[in-house]
Amino acid sequence: MAKPGYGKRSAPDQHPRTRHDFALLPTRERYVAGFVDHLPEGAAMSVKHLAKQLPLYGQQAISTALTALSVAGHLRRVRRAVGVGDEMRWAFRTFWSRTARDNEWWNTYLATEKAAQTVSSAPVTSAADTVPPPPWASVEEAPPPAPEGPGAEGAPEPTAVPHRRIPAQAPDTVPTRPAAPDAVPAPPAPGTATATPHASEASPSPAYLALARLGRDDHRLALSADDCANLEAQAAQWLTRGVTVSYLTSTLTAGLPAKVDSPVGFLRRRLADKMPPRLPTENTSPDTPAPARRLLMECTDCGRPGPPEALPDGLCRPCHTTHSGADENPPSPAEVADVKAHMTNLRDLLKSV
Repeated sequence: MAKPGYGKRSAPDQHPRTRHDFALLPTRERYVAGFVDHLPEGAAMSVKHLAKQLPLYGQQAISTALTALSVAGHLRRVRRAVGVGDEMRWAFRTFWSRTARDNEWWNTYLATEKAAQTVSSAPVTSAADTVPPPPWASVEEAPPPAPEGPGAEGAPEPTAVPHRRIPAQAPDTVPTRPAAPDAVPAPPAPGTATATPHASEASPSPAYLALARLGRDDHRLALSADDCANLEAQAAQWLTRGVTVSYLTSTLTAGLPAKVDSPVGFLRRRLADKMPPRLPTENTSPDTPAPARRLLMECTDCGRPGPPEALPDGLCRPCHTTHSGADENPPSPAEVADVKAHMTNLRDLLKSV
């Protein structure tokens, strides 16, 4: 068996299995087709795996037989992207049909969503398995194990459970037990003064940081904290117009005079005079769903991917030309006779020498 997401997948609406299946195929192709037809769903369909289980033929013979079965309309190899982000991978399937199908039937079937769903079905994880505990639950108040028996999967009853402490709901209720040493401290009472840092010190904006770093890059543009706060709004307008922090810094520090008497006044004037233009926003709709991924068929011979319409008989154009080239222009009997006569003449000349 192949790994999950890979292997054989049977096409729908096939005729019942009979003794005369694949009777029109050559002996080798009929032997391989009969073996593949009896493989279960999800079985490995690579040339190497089939050659290990079919001792009569090697990998090259199995590959040639699968190409012939693809031309006969019995199989198609496809790939589809599964997952998102860094976990995206390609899932490979070999669709098999005991009943020979033409190219139009395969193209229509592989273009439907039914075929796409049979390639991969990711397991859905229930959100209930990852729900965090309530914020009031401390270490000592861990929830008890789930009850067994009838009604175990139902919603919890609102009544108190024996041997389990329920947090008080009334605001005037005072707990009788001492607080745990590792418990989270309670919020301060109303009216209690608490020291909170300044907004620019707690989480300074990118514009504030860019202005503060100017004095470290060039001492002529050294600014105080109040100067950075006064110029922060002007610098933030630059960033809202699509420029980067490096562009803002390079523009403010380019072509400085030998001496700057008032760095804050110089930067205020430069921020106003060199304000970049506002670019129009693109008409993009982020809520538009991404198009559904379609199946990519693979060439049965070389594995080149492509849409089903571009791979007739499951083969790309070069492989299709190579496979059908021997039958398009067969040599005439006269040409065969001339070649034999020429070779006989060469042998006679070699004997005479």
